[in-house]
Parts: sequence; structure tokens; C-alpha cells
Amino acid sequence: MRLMRLLTVLWLMLGVSVAYASLRIPMVLVNGPHAGDEIGVFWADDTIYGLLLTPHLHGLPPGVHGFQVYECPFCQHHAAGAGGHWDPRKTDEHHGPYLGSGHLGDLPVLVVNAKGRAMLPVLAPRLTLDQIKGRALIIHVQEDNYSDSPVDGGGEGAKLACGVVPNH
Repeated sequence: MRLMRLLTVLWLMLGVSVAYASLRIPMVLVNGPHAGDEIGVFWADDTIYGLLLTPHLHGLPPGVHGFQVYECPFCQHHAAGAGGHWDPRKTDEHHGPYLGSGHLGDLPVLVVNAKGRAMLPVLAPRLTLDQIKGRALIIHVQEDNYSDSPVDGGGEGAKLACGVVPNH
């Protein structure tokens, strides 16, 4: 019985420590008539498979949207100060989140349901939480084709929403 209590306490402590490992990233619209409105958060967690980004978002246009990590932590003025897709290796290539080459900031697309909610987690296998701290997450208006052809940057269009990733 004592062993069972000890294991229960250890399990609860482990669960609490995992919860503290999550990083909360608030998101706001950066374009359109509702620019500046909060639309929810992403929770970011390291896993053995890469960085897990779990959205709890609302008020977005339904469909598939491009989603990236940008260089700088700025969402003001339509996220103009966020720089470009985070590319620390200077590959200057847009290949998506799963190939070993290309921008590290290329994330899996974000799926928004018919009610304007995004709840499906995305996994970025080449990233860790520490790598995205002090950067920005950007959701685009259109889908990302993970290619620079026929349009540079994957054809994802204008920035729709942005969140600054805390540095702690």
C-alpha cells in the first residue's frame, strides 16, 4: 500500500513537472477589420518526436493555412517587423517541416474547421522549444505548398495572425 501511494505521488509530481514545461503563446489577428483581436493560444511542448504545437484558436477563416516560425518577436504593424521565415542555416530554401533541408521555421499547415476553430496539434520534428523562444509564430491567409514554385515562400499569402514566443 505504501508503495502504491509513493508511485501515485511520483506520478502526480511528474505530471505537474510536464505541465510546467509547456509554453503558452498568445495569438492575435494582424490583418483585416479585427486586427489586434486575441484569437486564443498555442501551447508548445518538447516531445521525443519534436516540437508539439497545440492550438486553441477561434475566429479564423476555415481551411488550411500556412504556418511558420519567423525570425523576430514582433507582431505590430501587420507583423512587418517579424522578418522572414526562420532559416538559421541560411539555406534560402522552402521545403516544409519534414525534409532535412530548408528553413527550420517551416511548420506543418494549420487546419481550421468550419466553425473557425483550430484545435489539431502540429508536430515540427526538426524543432525544440528552446529554438523558437524569442521568435514569432505566423499564420497565413492561404495554404502553404512547401515550395518556392510557382510563388516564392510557398504561396501562403498575407499574414493573418501572429504570436510572440516568450523567451522564458
